[in-house]
Amino acid sequence: MSEMTAKRSAVKPALHALFLVFRIGSERYALQAIEVAEVLPRLPLKPIAHAPHWVAGVFAYRGAVVPVIDLGALTFGTPSQARTSTRLVLVHYRPDESAQAQLLGLILEQATDTLRCNPADFQPYGLDNRQAPYLGPVREDAHGLLQWVRVADLLDEPVRALLFPTPPLDLTLLEGRP
Repeated sequence: MSEMTAKRSAVKPALHALFLVFRIGSERYALQAIEVAEVLPRLPLKPIAHAPHWVAGVFAYRGAVVPVIDLGALTFGTPSQARTSTRLVLVHYRPDESAQAQLLGLILEQATDTLRCNPADFQPYGLDNRQAPYLGPVREDAHGLLQWVRVADLLDEPVRALLFPTPPLDLTLLEGRP
């Protein structure tokens, strides 16, 4: 095999990644598509008593109960509008690399577009926003700024413990109660 053939057949690392683009109000945000398990229409949810206002509830999905948060309510305190383009997006939530991924639902407005771009195009925006660590770097394009939402940083420890108790609740223990 010639040197030229070897160079052409060598696998090059992908410089681009796919992102799901959505809006919170008039602002654009993106989730890396590799973190998305499924995009569903908005579904009825069972509310969770005494949960933060941005925890929208839970729903049954393929034999599992999945918690759902409203990203608009979490970020700006305003619940997402019920539009035909509002979606329930299931993501693989993993707070750290050693943890097993769990499904987490996100209510996202206008979650109908995707974008393929180089993740390195996203740049820090100069603020240390400790109240919203999930809001990552930004990327400028013809439509303005697009901000990357980091799924792993969505939940703080108290909310993570509420939504994903460790160890998981044993439902068989509840069956014998009146």
